[in-house]
Amino acid sequence: MVVGLTGGIGSGKSAVADAFGTLGINWIDADHVAREIVMPGEPALAAIIERYGKTILQQDGTLDRRALRARIFNDEAERHWLEGETHPRIRRRLLTHLMRLRAAGAPYCLLVSPLLIESSQHELVDRILVVDVPREVQIERTLARDGVDRRQVESILSAQSSRECRLAAADDVIDNGGTRRHLIDQVARLDAKYRQLRSPAG
Repeated sequence: MVVGLTGGIGSGKSAVADAFGTLGINWIDADHVAREIVMPGEPALAAIIERYGKTILQQDGTLDRRALRARIFNDEAERHWLEGETHPRIRRRLLTHLMRLRAAGAPYCLLVSPLLIESSQHELVDRILVVDVPREVQIERTLARDGVDRRQVESILSAQSSRECRLAAADDVIDNGGTRRHLIDQVARLDAKYRQLRSPAG
């Protein structure tokens, strides 16, 4: 079974994935795969360079992700172009990784993705688990973590599914607006639930 773990920026998806990891559950992070497919030598990076020029690169030849983010979140057409170049490649690589995890024989695994619902990635999972926090908490956490301005954070939020859409799509929800202990307790309950679902009597 594949559980799709999603939530908006700053919701704490990584903290939730780490908590599942302490219980022996592996995961694939779509953000990591998104970075893989724009590494030097990858076709997606070549397409990005062709569109924006080599000024979109850092000195070591890798993608300047901050510069790219500034371009696409100020221009919806450019964001759609980039998604058309990258999303199919991300999906294919995710499938490869998920096949490997399925073969390992664990009761379930996670696909961690901020764009699970917005993209076709929700088709790769059996259940959707949403990490939920209020919008203002998302903004505050992202400002503290990424060192960007509020306008850019709000642009990113606008490009993602609304909180209401995510919750409507959810099979399960984790409230990550409280303490670490509260988060761990919720993960433990869901882990037991998912293991039961995959047991012969589940």
